[in-house]
Amino acid sequence: MNTTYKVHWTSVAEDDLKNIILYIAGDSPTNARTTFEKIKEKASSLTQFPERGRTIPELQDQGIFLYRELIIAPWRIIYRISDKKVYILSVFDSRQNIEDILLKRLIK
Repeated sequence: MNTTYKVHWTSVAEDDLKNIILYIAGDSPTNARTTFEKIKEKASSLTQFPERGRTIPELQDQGIFLYRELIIAPWRIIYRISDKKVYILSVFDSRQNIEDILLKRLIK
């Protein structure tokens, strides 16, 4: 029996995606639309198999296994599963250091 999960985007993740798309649109509105559709489609696919994403290596090294990620190169979708829900927490460029991003967000 397949369990369907509900995917929820946090406001932080929505802002991340918006900023990514605006940045890309500065050079190519077509690429921005394609990127938006790929990221949203990949996140939506978590309704069926949310555990297919890997645990985040940088956090796993610190003993934190609660968060998972999907890669759509060069983007990383960070999410957490709770009950029958998937919470999209962040979307960022994989060339960035996740520890730096998390530290900046904690300081704000």
